[in-house]
Amino acid sequence: MSFLSVFSVSSNNFHGRLPVELSNLRRLKHMYFGNNSFDGEIASWIGSLTRLRSLNLSHNNFQGAIPFSLGYLPKLEILSLFENQISGPIPSSIFDISSLQRVNLRNNNLSGSIPSVSRDSVSLESIDFSNNNLVGHIPEDMFDHTPNLTGLLLSDNLLSGRIPSSLFKCKELEFLSLSYNHLEGSLAVEIGNLSTLQVSLYWSEPLSRDNTRPDWQSQEYRMWFYASDCGISGSIPSEIGNLSRLIVIELAKNELTGTIPAAIGRLKELQSLSLIENKLERSIPFELCHLNKLAFLYLTSNKLYGPIPACLGNLTFLSNLYMGSNMFSSSIPSTLTRLNGLLILNLSSNLLTGPLPVDIGKWKVLTSMDLSNNQFSSDIPTGVKDLKDLTHLALSDNRITGSIPEFLGDLLSLEFLDLSRNNLSGEIPKSLEKLSYLKYFNVSFNSLQGEIPDGGPFGNYSIESFKGNAELCGAIRLHVPSCKTRHPSNSKSRTKHILYVALPIASTILVVSLIIIVLRSRKRRNRLPTQEDSMPVGSWRRFSYHELHRATDGFSESRLLGNGSYGSVYQGTLSDGKIIAVKVFKLELEGALKSFDVECEVLRNTRHRNLIKIISSCSNDLDFKALVLEFMPNGSLDKWLYSNNQFLDIVQRLNIMIDVASALEYLHQGHTTPVVHCDLKPSNVLLDEDMVAHVSDFGIAKLLCEKDSMIQTMTIATFGYMAPEYGSEGMVSTKGDVYSFGILMMETMTRKKPTDEMFSREVSSRKWVEDSLPYMLDQVVDNNLLSTNGREHLATKNCALSILQVALECSVGVPNERLDIKEVLTKLKKIKVKLLKDVGRI
Repeated sequence: MSFLSVFSVSSNNFHGRLPVELSNLRRLKHMYFGNNSFDGEIASWIGSLTRLRSLNLSHNNFQGAIPFSLGYLPKLEILSLFENQISGPIPSSIFDISSLQRVNLRNNNLSGSIPSVSRDSVSLESIDFSNNNLVGHIPEDMFDHTPNLTGLLLSDNLLSGRIPSSLFKCKELEFLSLSYNHLEGSLAVEIGNLSTLQVSLYWSEPLSRDNTRPDWQSQEYRMWFYASDCGISGSIPSEIGNLSRLIVIELAKNELTGTIPAAIGRLKELQSLSLIENKLERSIPFELCHLNKLAFLYLTSNKLYGPIPACLGNLTFLSNLYMGSNMFSSSIPSTLTRLNGLLILNLSSNLLTGPLPVDIGKWKVLTSMDLSNNQFSSDIPTGVKDLKDLTHLALSDNRITGSIPEFLGDLLSLEFLDLSRNNLSGEIPKSLEKLSYLKYFNVSFNSLQGEIPDGGPFGNYSIESFKGNAELCGAIRLHVPSCKTRHPSNSKSRTKHILYVALPIASTILVVSLIIIVLRSRKRRNRLPTQEDSMPVGSWRRFSYHELHRATDGFSESRLLGNGSYGSVYQGTLSDGKIIAVKVFKLELEGALKSFDVECEVLRNTRHRNLIKIISSCSNDLDFKALVLEFMPNGSLDKWLYSNNQFLDIVQRLNIMIDVASALEYLHQGHTTPVVHCDLKPSNVLLDEDMVAHVSDFGIAKLLCEKDSMIQTMTIATFGYMAPEYGSEGMVSTKGDVYSFGILMMETMTRKKPTDEMFSREVSSRKWVEDSLPYMLDQVVDNNLLSTNGREHLATKNCALSILQVALECSVGVPNERLDIKEVLTKLKKIKVKLLKDVGRI
C-alpha cells in the first residue's frame, strides 16, 4: 500500500511492537495508532516517513526513549505521545522542526531538562510536558521565539527557579499550567498582559492524571493554568483584574501575603476562585460580590477576619463555599440562605457566634455542612430536617444546646455526623438507628443521658463516640453502665412520681379540650358563610366571585398570566396583600363540573412539594367556576425554554425534571386510587422563587368527568404530548403520563416543541431524537447547553445523552413497555449524582 496517506487504527485492542514494514509507507501523512496496547520502543525508522504531518501514538505502553530521528520529519505538525511509559530526555531535535504546531508528551517518565526552543519554532501553538520528571529551570528565552503560543503545560514536574519574564510576551496565551513544581518568586505585574488567558491558577488534582481525558486541543477539553503549590510569594497584583476572560483563578498552597485585591471584582466571567492555604489577611473585599457567575469560592486556611459579607447571598450560582480555618467573626448572615443551589458549606474553625440560621432548611440541595469549631450557641434548628440530601454534618466544638432532634433520623443519606463537644442534653434518639449509611458518629463530651441505641449502624461505634457523657448507659462493649441494673429503686420511685404528676395534668387537659371543642362547634353553627374572612393554614374557605373579580381588577388583560385548554389564569392580589393565581374555567364546559366542590376538596388535600397548592375554589350560579392557586413568581418552564432573556443550565433543567417526576410519582403511587394528569407539558410546569418546579392542572381531568366518563366536547390532552393510545382509543392511564413526561424531557433538552414545523407525521420529535443518538447528539441538544468548554462541556453532553435515553424509554409506543415513573425518578437522580461528580461539585 505504498500510496497510503492516512493510516488509523485508533481505539482498538492491538498490541505488540510496530512492524518495521510500516517504514515502506513513504507517502504516509497521518498516522493514528493511539488508544491501543502497543509496546516496545518507538522505532527510529519512523524518522524515514518524511511526509508525516500527524503522529499519534498516545495511550499505549511504549517504553524507552524518544528517538532523535523524529526531528528529521520536516513537515510534522502534530506529535502526540502522551500516556505511555517513555523515559529519558526530550530530544532537542523536536524543536528544530519548523512546521511543528502541537507537541504533547504528558504522563510519561521523561527526565532531564526542557530543551531550548529554536528560532524556527514560530509555528508552535501548544506544548504539554506535564506529569513527568523534568528538572532544571524553564529556559529563559523559551518564549522569545513562540509568538503564537496559546498553551503551555508544565505541571507536575521537578522544575525550579523563577517563571521567565519572557512568558508575558505570549499575548495569545490562553492556557498555562505550572503547578506542582518548585518554582519561586512572586507574580509579576506583567501578568496583566495575558488578556487572552481563560482559566488561571488551578489548584486541584491535575486533570492530566485522568486517563480518559482527550487531547487538550480537542473540543471536549479545557486546559488550565496551574500555579499552585509552587512556592510563589508576595501579593496578588491588582493587574490580575485585566484578565477579563478568566473563568478560574486558583492560587492555592503558596506563600501569598497581603489582601485579596478588589480588582478581582472586575472579572465578570469568573466561576471559581481558590486561595486556599496562603497567608492572606484582612477582610473579604465587597467587590467580590460583583462576581455574578461565581460557583466555587475557596478561601480556607488563611488569616482573613471580619464578618462574612452579607452580599455573598447575592451570588446565586454559588455551589461550593469553603471559608474554614480563618478568623471570621460575628454570625452567619441571614442572606446566605438565599443560596438555594449551595451543595457544600464549610465555615469551620473560625470565631463565628450567635444562633444557627433559622431558615437553614432553604439549603435544600446541601450535601455537606461543616460549622465545627466555632462559638455557635443555639438549638439545632428544625429547618435541618429539610436537608434531605445531606451526607456530612459537623457541628462539633460549639456551644449548641437542647436535645438531639428526632428528625435527624429522617436524613437517610447521612454518612458523617459529629455533634461532639457541645452542651447537648437529653437522650440519643432511637430514630438514628435508621441511618444505614452512617459511617462516622460522635456525640462525645456533652451532657447526654439514657440508653445508647444498639440497632442499625450503632453496632459499629466504640466508646470514643460516646465518652464524656456520664449519664449514658448501654452495651458492655462500650464500657458504660448497664441500663438494666442501674439504680432500680430510683427508677421505680421516679416512675411513681411521674404517674402522680402526669395523671392530674392529663385529666385537666382533656376537660379543657372538650370545653373548647363544644364552644367552637356552637360558634361554627351560629356563623354565617359570608362571615368567613380569614384563611388560616389548613382551613378551607370558599371565595366569592366578587372577591376574585376585585383581586384581578375585573379579570383584566393586564392580569392575564396565560390561556390553556381548560381556561385562563390571572394574577390576583387579595385585600391582605397575598398574591394568588386564579384559574377560571371556560364557560362552554356546560353540564360539566357537577361535582366541582367535592373534587376541589379532594384536590386541595393532595399536597406535595412539587405540586401547585390549591388554596380554594369559587363556584356560583353565574356558571362561574374557578380555582384559587398558589402564585409562582418565575412563571412556566415553557417561558424559560423559549425566552431570549432567560437561560436554564443543565443542572437546573435536570432538577426541574426530577421535580416533575417526583410530583408524578406522588400522583400515581401516593394515593389509593392513582391520579392521572392527562395534560403534562412545559406550560403546566411552574417555577417558584427558588426555581423549584411545581406541576399544575393535576386532577383537572377528574373535575371534567361526568360520572366515570370523560367529557367528549373537548380534548383534555394536548397534541404532541398525548400518548398514542389516548389519541386513537381514548385510553387514559398513568402510562400515558409517562409518555407525556418523555416528550417533555426531550423538549427540555432540545428546545424544540413536538409541534415544531420541522416535524411531520413521518418524522416526529421522538424519531428525530432516536435517529440522532448517540453520534449526532450535538445536532439535537439545545446549543445554549453546549456552549460550555472542557470538563463542563463533556459532562453536559454525557448528562444530556443519558436524559434523552431515559426520555426514549418513557415514550415508546406500547404502554406496557414504558418505564414506571418510580424507575424514571431513580434514573434521573443517578444521572444528577454523576453530573455533579463530573463537574466537580461533589
